[in-house]
Amino acid sequence: MRPLTDHTPKPLLPVGGKPLIVWHLERLAQAGLREVVINHAHLGAQIEAALGDGARWGLSIRYSPEPEGALETAGGIANALPLLDSEKPFLVVNGDTYCDWDVARAVSVLMPGDLAHLVLVPNPQHHPQGDFSLTGSVVGADIKATTDSGAQVYTFSGIGIYRPAIFAGIQRGQKAKLAPLLRAAMTARKVSGELHAGRWVDVGTPQRLAELDSELTSLSHQEIPSPAPARGDI
Repeated sequence: MRPLTDHTPKPLLPVGGKPLIVWHLERLAQAGLREVVINHAHLGAQIEAALGDGARWGLSIRYSPEPEGALETAGGIANALPLLDSEKPFLVVNGDTYCDWDVARAVSVLMPGDLAHLVLVPNPQHHPQGDFSLTGSVVGADIKATTDSGAQVYTFSGIGIYRPAIFAGIQRGQKAKLAPLLRAAMTARKVSGELHAGRWVDVGTPQRLAELDSELTSLSHQEIPSPAPARGDI
């Protein structure tokens, strides 16, 4: 994404007239979710200055800064756990994506006994091999075995609901990737999932950013459907 991200963190890049991350914040607010924790590393002070405490969206935003070089996905989540309820599951959304998945579903999709619920999407052109298999509502890690099993392989959207226990083995400040934790939980059959067939964009190149900006700008004078309000927190 350089040179765009040399001076602007990716979640603050504008699409459709507002920063990319604001689309997420608005959907969270519309769904009735109120408590938000934002991990940041590269130019994170700009994110805090731009979003503040979240009051303008009816949210309460707190921040979890990461050290120089960042902590990878699981390390960043583990670092933020003290700001979350140690007993309740929580929703994670990647700040450098756009997705119209109904976040109001987050309060009800994680089943007792499961450690995670993942939102998968059809494989985009830039990631045709996918990440995980989906058989019914069971997510699996062995994508090479799907031919015989009848499962389909899809791409992880970056949206997931997790129990804090899945990160129990990671110390604060430790770098850690998310995929190994998920694969271990999948082996124990403790990861469920669903396929989202709606709009999802991994804003990983200037071209995809420009295409999304054009798409959302063209909808700026149309009513964009919002998820039905939901009560509760996660």
